[in-house]
Amino acid sequence: MKVIIVGGVAIGPKVAARLRRVNPDAEITILEKGSLISYGACGLPLYVGNFVPQLDDLMKTSYGLMRDTDFFRNQKDVNVLTQTKAEKIDRKEKKVYIRNLNSGLEETVPYDYLVLATGAKSSIPPIPGVHLGQVFTLHHPHDAQTLKELIKAKKVKHVTVMGSGLIGIETADALASPRLKVTLCEAEVQVLPKLLDADMAKLVESKMKESGVDIRLSCRVLGLEGDLEENVCRVLTEQGTIDTDVVVIATGVRPEVELAHEAGLKIGVTGAIQVDEHMLTNDPAIYAGGDCAEQRHLLTGEPVYIPLASTANKQGRVIADHIAGMPSRFAPVEGTSVLQAFELNIGRTGLGEEEARKRGYNVVTSVSSGLDSTHYYLMHANITIKLIAEKENGRLLGAQVCGIGESVKRLDVLATALKFGAKVEDLIDLDLAYAPPFATAIDVLIHAATTLENIRLGLAQGITAESVVKRLNAGEKLCILDVREPEEVSASPLPFEGTKVIALGELRERWQEVPTDSLIVTVCGLGIRGYEAVRMLLGKEVRQVAYLQGGISVLNAYKSQE
Repeated sequence: MKVIIVGGVAIGPKVAARLRRVNPDAEITILEKGSLISYGACGLPLYVGNFVPQLDDLMKTSYGLMRDTDFFRNQKDVNVLTQTKAEKIDRKEKKVYIRNLNSGLEETVPYDYLVLATGAKSSIPPIPGVHLGQVFTLHHPHDAQTLKELIKAKKVKHVTVMGSGLIGIETADALASPRLKVTLCEAEVQVLPKLLDADMAKLVESKMKESGVDIRLSCRVLGLEGDLEENVCRVLTEQGTIDTDVVVIATGVRPEVELAHEAGLKIGVTGAIQVDEHMLTNDPAIYAGGDCAEQRHLLTGEPVYIPLASTANKQGRVIADHIAGMPSRFAPVEGTSVLQAFELNIGRTGLGEEEARKRGYNVVTSVSSGLDSTHYYLMHANITIKLIAEKENGRLLGAQVCGIGESVKRLDVLATALKFGAKVEDLIDLDLAYAPPFATAIDVLIHAATTLENIRLGLAQGITAESVVKRLNAGEKLCILDVREPEEVSASPLPFEGTKVIALGELRERWQEVPTDSLIVTVCGLGIRGYEAVRMLLGKEVRQVAYLQGGISVLNAYKSQE
């Protein structure tokens, strides 16, 4: 059996490795148009930021061997042809026309099964100047290496990053320092627009500004200008001109589908290659996977394009198994994505709030803050969790996390819950691990679930930081009731004029001091004491009362935007 794999970065090598394990006799060939194979492209911003010491580390196994052509030949019995481009597919004759990019030699290779692992290419906006010198995409190791060498030579004082998706944010984090100034231009009204809801994005924006990043939102780049040496020197935007030494274009990627399209394979509505649950195209001898293929979303059932290395590797296993005659299938995705930047662990799974509303769901949400371990454990840190569920039955629809604490562990639990159609009440019943270094006695995730269930059932009246700030800025009268301890208030007083300060422990005796002619918003550090204050006031027949969801830890992000 002859198997040809077009593409040798992520899913291609995975298909080859898995197929060799399940079929020792297959004749496997990888065609890669570049000179490098099987490298960890996701680690390029980490390399630029000196979190990966050597570029070669992204191309090595965990036991130190380079994943090069010799490695695949000796370790996997796989033939790898680098600098070799697949020019055309003859589906009728089952052969691929190839060309060696060094020698120009053209030939054909036959296949029984063909795997398209052609990946994605950077989405470059159609503006002037994108081909100037010192304009990078960080899509290939060469870009990362050149950029790092420029910085090391102290030839760069300012970098402009276009786009605030995962790569844009990670790149800004890798570069920002007292010596190197970073301006980030984002055409949308928030950072991470495809990952986070606006309220959670505010937490990231606040931390980025603390780190010295100049964030320009709703700022469309119109063009780039160069100097006499044809290196970029200015960025022209709708908000003015930015003098810069380097531009990193991080405006997303597009699937590489030209080869598939020209061969008559079906391209899906996402612009990626359409495949079934076995990763088969509309040709029973041709598979496609990784960044060139679309997936199906678990909650909507619709095609999506969410290019991730984790997805590619899972799909690679499915393709190899199916070629070998095993009925493996690739399950629908939830869009689970994470990143670490500016000391924050950030991620989402499932649907966002607005996305769910647009699809007709009657949504209930909560924003909760808490600690990732007990307060007396020295290494504890804060996490904010947003949960999104159906109001009628409490079925979980999505979740987002952000914080210095260990939030990704909680997100993985939530992704698992989504997979099995869990309701919020199921999250409350989870038997999660507890010891002081790892969690609080009631884990922050379970606290978030109980908060959402209380809101869903009408037991808690919450208000978001965004709503509080908007209403106050619009001139609406609100009674801000700070229920923290006196030393907490002294260390970090609220900036709102007329704030009433009564510690929770005194509120039961002093509740009549609270004005009741407007909505009372109870405020504390994380939101828990604020909720207790609401329940106490409701017991005193005070009806216009709500607690600040997420507490001051979320409110501070909005204060920093003013």
